Amino acid sequence: MVRSNNMAESKATLRFLLMSPRKVRLVVDMVRGTSVSSALKQLTFSSKQAARPVRKLIESAVANAVNNHGMNKESLMVSTITVDGGPTIKRSTPRAQGRATPIRKRTSHINVILTEKGGVAEEKQVEEKTVEKVVAKKPTAQPKVAKPKAEAKTAAEDKKKS
Repeated sequence: MVRSNNMAESKATLRFLLMSPRKVRLVVDMVRGTSVSSALKQLTFSSKQAARPVRKLIESAVANAVNNHGMNKESLMVSTITVDGGPTIKRSTPRAQGRATPIRKRTSHINVILTEKGGVAEEKQVEEKTVEKVVAKKPTAQPKVAKPKAEAKTAAEDKKKS
């Protein structure tokens, strides 16, 4: 995606969130490309644990846009939101027969970029193509025509009978 430099953007970052990036991406994929008001509504009523920190991050980005860049809150949309893996905290848990197995507590870094609807929204519009399903017609079964050899045999049999 090509982004021009004259477009106003608002950024916010959340680092070292103690949640697995895989689980956070499930929530982030819901709100990518939507308006801020729609994203906040979805995150408010989501049952995922990662929804609350993502909602707070988007609210922080909205505050940055309004206070620092003078953007209109109603015209903002989530243009880019990414989740990257942070450092993994390693712990161990005791197991049977004196063993210990590792526990990996994964962390996430989340980056969000908000833009006004006139900018990236136009670039992200996907042209829907109508796909017409072409059904190939099967050749219909044609009645079998008597073969010329068969006609010749019947004519020969008729001569023998007479």
